[in-house]
Amino acid sequence: MTVEGDIVGSFHGFGIVALVGVTHDDDAALAAKLADKMYDLRIFGPEHAPEDQRDGLAREVSASDLSLPVLVISQFTLYGDTRKGRRPTWDAAAPGPVAEPLVDAVVARLRERGAQVSTGVFGADMKVGLVNDGPITILLEV
Repeated sequence: MTVEGDIVGSFHGFGIVALVGVTHDDDAALAAKLADKMYDLRIFGPEHAPEDQRDGLAREVSASDLSLPVLVISQFTLYGDTRKGRRPTWDAAAPGPVAEPLVDAVVARLRERGAQVSTGVFGADMKVGLVNDGPITILLEV
């Protein structure tokens, strides 16, 4: 992920790219619950583990099982409402002063769990590049 041409967050290999949106009634407890759910989701196979760790792994394992990295990106546009007209509204997205501390809380909880976490820059124009393996994209709400 780059901001103004500078790499601000990245990882190589397998991991999670988490686009995190915040709405008005979200709180720190919900942010921690989201981080735990995301890190513990069993969406990886033994082939995602280093070769020396593959023996004996269950069929599906989590990022926490494999100590995979996480890239957290604040993404207010996840709350875009397109039901009326042709222009989305962002009314359901929490304003920056509310959203930024909650995105930070997700990051803090992941780090408490031992995850290697990199982030974007809140509110910046970020350029994100990723390889979506599978592809698999999951809308995770808690």
